[in-house]
Amino acid sequence: MKTNDQINNPLLSASNLKHEAIDFPKIKSVHFIPAVEFHIAEAKKIIASIRDNSAPPTFENTVEALETADEALGIVTSVFYSLLNAEANDELNEIANELGPKTSAFSNDILLDDKLFSRIKTIYDQKDQLQLDTEASKLLEETYVNFTRNGALLKGSDKEKLRKIDEEKSRLGPAFHNHVLKATNSFELIIEDEGDLAGLPESSVSAAAHAAKEKGYRHAWLFNLDAPSFVPFLKYADNRELREKMYLAYSSRAFEDDFDNQDNVKKIVQLRNDRAQLLGYKSHADYVLKKRMAETPDQVFAFLKRIYEVARPAAEKDMRQVQEMADSLGGPPLLQPWDFAYYAEKLQQKLFDFDEEELRPYFKIENVVAGVFLHATKLYGLEFKPSDEYPVYHKDVKVYEVYDSNNKNEFMGLFYTDYFPRPTKKGGAWMTSFRDQGLIGGQLKRPHVSIVCNFTKPTPDKPSLLTFREVQTLFHEFGHALHMLLSKCRYTSLSGANVYWDFVELPSQVMENWTLEKESLDLFARHYESNEMIPADLTQKIKDSDRFLAGYHTLRQIHYGTLDMAWHTADPKNIRDVGEFERMALEDKVVMPMIPGTSISCSFSHIFAGGYSAGYYSYQWAQVLDADAFEYFQEKGLFNPEVANKFRTFILERGGTENPMDLYVKFRGRKPDPDALLRRSGLS
Repeated sequence: MKTNDQINNPLLSASNLKHEAIDFPKIKSVHFIPAVEFHIAEAKKIIASIRDNSAPPTFENTVEALETADEALGIVTSVFYSLLNAEANDELNEIANELGPKTSAFSNDILLDDKLFSRIKTIYDQKDQLQLDTEASKLLEETYVNFTRNGALLKGSDKEKLRKIDEEKSRLGPAFHNHVLKATNSFELIIEDEGDLAGLPESSVSAAAHAAKEKGYRHAWLFNLDAPSFVPFLKYADNRELREKMYLAYSSRAFEDDFDNQDNVKKIVQLRNDRAQLLGYKSHADYVLKKRMAETPDQVFAFLKRIYEVARPAAEKDMRQVQEMADSLGGPPLLQPWDFAYYAEKLQQKLFDFDEEELRPYFKIENVVAGVFLHATKLYGLEFKPSDEYPVYHKDVKVYEVYDSNNKNEFMGLFYTDYFPRPTKKGGAWMTSFRDQGLIGGQLKRPHVSIVCNFTKPTPDKPSLLTFREVQTLFHEFGHALHMLLSKCRYTSLSGANVYWDFVELPSQVMENWTLEKESLDLFARHYESNEMIPADLTQKIKDSDRFLAGYHTLRQIHYGTLDMAWHTADPKNIRDVGEFERMALEDKVVMPMIPGTSISCSFSHIFAGGYSAGYYSYQWAQVLDADAFEYFQEKGLFNPEVANKFRTFILERGGTENPMDLYVKFRGRKPDPDALLRRSGLS
């Protein structure tokens, strides 16, 4: 029987709103821990009944039953971590410190249960006789492997070691994230001399004036480390001293300051390595890559080396051209990191007669959103209907009901959008879900999906006008959302984006390709004042400039992928200093001088507070897939229904129910051509 506190806790029972939407305004911070504890207790009862079942173990009474045992807990934790990333406060950060160890201990209680594993192993050993369909076979395999990769075969004392490692590890990720957020928010550049704004576009100046006014400054301009403020400042501000100040503030976040992450980095790496070795792997990278398309660290290093060898000469040429541009304008004889974007922009204007600021008026956010929806309609028959009846966690959030017009207007899911930066939101852009698609409560349920970004905000006198890179980011995250919304699987653990990590970026990265095509841009790129379609010469300049600095940008990605692999293949006992380790790992990969007092690792949330440890290479890996996939669309037509249906059927609907390479071959008719990426970037 529930207590009064439990009755008043909206996280303890299914929502009674339409489509069981999350009732965000009713959720208070104090609800999370009681809800997690309640759902853990309920799940333990279900799992005990599975474990102690006197009937012989079967797929249905053990594996399938276990799949749904903690479904309610999963929804609560999904909501919590979504809010922690998008609407954080000190209370939620404190709760994260408590919640992580609770869910980690619960997970270990399941995965280290000898009796439960014995039932699963019995079924797994009989798998060839069970005549399971493809998805059920995959669930059985994944369940068995999940147990063995998480300690089921360990003996008593080693199981306790694993528990302690996981408990400590569960605290460190949120702590790292919190330090980065606080370090980012702690810096502001207040400009009071209008002369210091020279070079900055009107959009940046207007946004900075509005930001200053909101903070109570009179006749001033406020710049911060959010991307819409920071990126144009480095690209356009004539004042080199202020560019340096902004760069150093951004690049030293959570490094040797009040929110220093160096200890967190070293502890996380040590714990990951200890865990991997306890489970019989040489390193954390070996452990991770066992469940990736790349399979081994050697294959990742070989992949990165191949791309590096092609990109390095092109990057050096790019650097020479930018330096020559700086020389012609009386710039510094040796470019520093805070100079590169500034002079690269000057070079781009010279080579292509093109300033990206010219594009902003054609990318009003409402038009871009309508455009990305239209792409989903033309490719997959999806319709997005805005609705005000769903509660949200912030006034900026909008909600859409998604329907499939190609299939009797079937409801496909709820889609949430949250586009603008605020102090409570971490930087970057991401897709998340409050509920995945699959069996929930014994019924197939549709997903509730959200994309969260940090785009240029509207001001009182101007709407949100996106940069072209922001347009590409929106298409990218929307691709992830489509992976979730179009999922047609039975089991949530295999649905949507629950795929190999080096496959997960294919649906997102392939969407970016449409932003470079005139046929696509003509659908939505219209001037926010005149409603004129984007001129053909501008769309051609977008296409022509796409390969600009391709070598440099490719090498930067190799730079990050190499650092990630270095952290997760090295012996942590030999790492004394974070900055020195970075310098050694990247000494032959740097594209710009490494500046004392700065650090990549201490704010590298992808690998220390996200899911990309020993996986950052996957962005480049997926680019091979998406370049090859998009060539198929280009051959047949950008919105060719046959190709779109194949991509939907074999990539977007199947989730992780089959081997990703098998799914890709079903879509493409062959394995991906590695040279497709080099052709697209002009590096072949």
